[in-house]
Amino acid sequence: MIDRLTFEATKMTKKPSQKMQAWIDARKRHRLSHAQVQMARELGMNPSKLGKLDNHDQEPWKMPLRQYIEHLYFKRFGRERPDVVVSVEEKIRLDEARKARRREAKMKAQTGMAVEDQD
Repeated sequence: MIDRLTFEATKMTKKPSQKMQAWIDARKRHRLSHAQVQMARELGMNPSKLGKLDNHDQEPWKMPLRQYIEHLYFKRFGRERPDVVVSVEEKIRLDEARKARRREAKMKAQTGMAVEDQD
């Protein structure tokens, strides 16, 4: 049952939300890896403000964005990388599948309640 829902969710994936699309665009614009995007998201960074943090070779004292994200992540969480790296697109698919499972469980619960009310 879950496999079918997962398949349907991946088959009918909608357009990503603006929030997720901003991270996809930031990953492409700043040439970040999936792990670095996940680290930045966990740190609570704003994807539209990453350009300010990026070094444009004009500020020699400033760390490159990729290294800066990794540095902050290590400083806050005490580890080099997240345990499980999930791309933004995969996260969207997993969230869709989870919503579909919840929706189905809710429908089953409602139909079960309706049957009990009729008795």
